[in-house]
Amino acid sequence: MDDELAALAEAHGVATRYEDAGQRWVDVDPPVVVAVLAQLDVDASTPEAVRAALAAVTDAPDALPATVVVRAGEVLDLGRPATVVLEDGGEVELPAELPLGYHRTGATTVIVTPDRLPSVPRAWGWMVQLYALRSRESWGMGDYADLATIARRSSVELDAGVLLVNPVQAISPTHPVERSPYSPASRRYQNPIYLRVTATAAYANADQATRAAIEDLRPDNATELIDYDAVWSAKAAALELLWPFHTERVDLAADPALRDFATFCALAERHGPDWRTWPEALRDPETALADPERVEFHAWLQELCRAQLDDVRLAAHESGMAVGVIHDLPVGVHPGGADTWARRDTFAPNVTVGAPPDAFNQQGQNWGLPPWRPDRLAALGYAPFREMLRSVLRHADGIRVDHVAGLWRLWWIPPGESADRGTYVRYDAEAMLGVLALEAHRAGAVVVGEDLGTVEDEVTETLHERGMLSSAVLWFQRDYDEPGHPLVPPEKWTSSAMASISTHDLPTVAGFLAAEHVRVRAELGLFEGPVDGEYSAAELERHQLVELMTQEGVPTDDLVAAFHTLLAKAPSVLLLTSPQDALGEIRQPNLPGTVDQYPNWRIPLPVTLEEFFADEHVRAVVAALAGGPGR
Repeated sequence: MDDELAALAEAHGVATRYEDAGQRWVDVDPPVVVAVLAQLDVDASTPEAVRAALAAVTDAPDALPATVVVRAGEVLDLGRPATVVLEDGGEVELPAELPLGYHRTGATTVIVTPDRLPSVPRAWGWMVQLYALRSRESWGMGDYADLATIARRSSVELDAGVLLVNPVQAISPTHPVERSPYSPASRRYQNPIYLRVTATAAYANADQATRAAIEDLRPDNATELIDYDAVWSAKAAALELLWPFHTERVDLAADPALRDFATFCALAERHGPDWRTWPEALRDPETALADPERVEFHAWLQELCRAQLDDVRLAAHESGMAVGVIHDLPVGVHPGGADTWARRDTFAPNVTVGAPPDAFNQQGQNWGLPPWRPDRLAALGYAPFREMLRSVLRHADGIRVDHVAGLWRLWWIPPGESADRGTYVRYDAEAMLGVLALEAHRAGAVVVGEDLGTVEDEVTETLHERGMLSSAVLWFQRDYDEPGHPLVPPEKWTSSAMASISTHDLPTVAGFLAAEHVRVRAELGLFEGPVDGEYSAAELERHQLVELMTQEGVPTDDLVAAFHTLLAKAPSVLLLTSPQDALGEIRQPNLPGTVDQYPNWRIPLPVTLEEFFADEHVRAVVAALAGGPGR
């Protein structure tokens, strides 16, 4: 790497080398660095351009940064006289300690964040894929009312204290329906496909003939795989029938962000889910016009989502859950969705984010999502980030940040490159984590960071320092500094974690025991090396885990229950398992690296929600998990 190019990359937070999952240093190819810099509007295409861009950085005037972040109790001194206008309108002369909040001095945003969040109560609970829950009342897939039911019954009948739910952020109201909850059109609004149509005020107000017509729309509730298109067609038709009976009124003039989102939905109905293919005049929110009634309709759907999500949280609280409902925040949004349409100035639209190769994804991952530009976030005082967090925390007792390392750095993949040919771009972690802490503090919410995969030690250490939880997954709890990477006994895991056996992207317990994850990947050609070696590695890992159970005195006659007994020995404040693991489901919800080759996000639970709570094996697993220390 040329020294001047390396210096320019460093100035803009673009990595020229990184440590991979095997703890080996990898040098990034210079053309990749040049391509990523171009996405930040930095020309590094020639030596002359590099020198000019480097001179622009080093010769920049000594001005205040766009955003300054301090923690509560720290004295802010900018080295010059300054007046800070506080969030509440008051004024303070610097240097001084400032209250928590978002303040201004001139063109600079001053963010004062909590140093540490309060401790988290100990609890066990479920990590739920909402679409997979099906009850007698749901329409082809789980819905918000099912989520309220599992929260209430788990708390009352099983003494569960926490419920983690997959992202329920908004999709485009079009066909084919986006199935992945991690590729929403917007992270600021909710997904109406999860509405319980018959639990709305409009349904209660409707006449008998309308109700009968709606009942006739109910889709098959017992399909082998979830048919999102059929479910959305049925619910959309039912909601159209209920529209004349609605009583909720939304003041769109007072909520421009909701107006923009509803406008996007109204336009997407006519022109498709990707605004980049729309007529030119519609690609800009400033000039786009949509049918006012359709805009109001989609705003109404958001009001319904908010009401039903509030009911979920109420069910958790009234039943006595110690923590409550934690919502999952995906790492990004669809490149042609509502958020990039309304706030395109904050995104790098021509790159996608993902992850470099690791043991489970040997070809790397490309998630197809455009990243936020760190420079634009800072220029905007991190307003887009805080607005998004507020929208999630409005209905949540906690937030799980998917790929929390993305608050420090994200793997950018330039246009036309494969997932392994990217590099990391650095973000201001003090600002990102500070905003997260401030919004969580104001919402009284817990924060969980998903810090799995290729993650720097600093990420986990800082999460703990700030009173946030990291993630501990049994498959990954190994001592990577020791030869052979031996398993770490659960007693030695950190208490500052949300611990589980697996995740939605990894094998279920039953699938792991049957080496289903190897069989499926081999069948789809996802391995670079010999398949026999993968089977041998899986068998070795199984042997090591069973041996650990024996050392820990865990009976192994029922291995699914045994895994939960082993997990229960961890001191981690939150212990979670999935309904899939409790039921012995062999298929994992999602297989990274695939789209249509595997039924990602379409696999329902093998039993109804009513049958789930009556299942003896579920009760046995719960007893094993809930019997841990302090629970």
